[in-house]
Amino acid sequence: MCAEKIKAYVAARIHEPITASALAKAIGYSQYHMSRLFKEETGLSPFEYIRRERLVAAANVLRCGKRKIIDVALDFVFDSHEGFTRAFAKGFGISPKKYANYPPPEGWLIPRQYLDRSKPKEVVNMEQTAVIFTQIIERPARKLILKRSVKATEYFAYCEEMGSGDNNNSAPWDILCGIKEALYEPVGVWLPDNMRPEGTGVYAHGVEVAADYAGAIPEGFDVIGLEPCKLLVFQGEPYDNEYFMDAVGQCMGRIKKFNPEVYGYKYAPELAPKMQLAPMGWRGYIEMYPVVSVN
Repeated sequence: MCAEKIKAYVAARIHEPITASALAKAIGYSQYHMSRLFKEETGLSPFEYIRRERLVAAANVLRCGKRKIIDVALDFVFDSHEGFTRAFAKGFGISPKKYANYPPPEGWLIPRQYLDRSKPKEVVNMEQTAVIFTQIIERPARKLILKRSVKATEYFAYCEEMGSGDNNNSAPWDILCGIKEALYEPVGVWLPDNMRPEGTGVYAHGVEVAADYAGAIPEGFDVIGLEPCKLLVFQGEPYDNEYFMDAVGQCMGRIKKFNPEVYGYKYAPELAPKMQLAPMGWRGYIEMYPVVSVN
């Protein structure tokens, strides 16, 4: 009961200064009793909770709008740009500027290392503490510019075949990053049989552009037209970059066990490649699969 009252009070005053005395008075407890009960119910002190909720709300504003970071910081009762940046980076593992400017695709959760997700998602509890969040997004008709491999079936084999680029990724990845008309960031793709000519590998690196894209195609690259489709997005928890191999491997293993038909969908590999975004600890590992409704 104490926690619910505090949460309601904070939600109504997220843009206002909140003192311990005012919070205690509003719910009818002493400051000590209020703090103790709230910590027992939530694991957080009232002011850890307030900081968390303000960071979540600020991250939503940064992602959805074009407001200056200092304006967002002041709007959520942070004293300075520097203080807000430190708190944001500590909570999310990425600076507010980098987070605000990072290319979408739509559907990413707000990344958080100690923050709860605020938007409702389908949650699948896995072994140990691993959690994967899923959601369905819509993709319009578009094109995929890609550099095919000869025999690669996964990322490391592809990089070995293609060689390394300037940014510790594959050489084709660096070229794809230079396509300014890209709808989203570059991705690794596993190509279905109907999109893979004989003598080419399953795995490739590519980037999506608009269906009417008429710009230059890099030498040695190919183009595939993709129809509108739904994508099932899997997003793992944020992780420490030092342990990314373990985190990504664990997440990929959980994804393989997922049954979309329980939720009214089935995989439709003929519509689009399976995609993986570049693994980054601050947002967790992300894969996307084309699906169709079975209803």
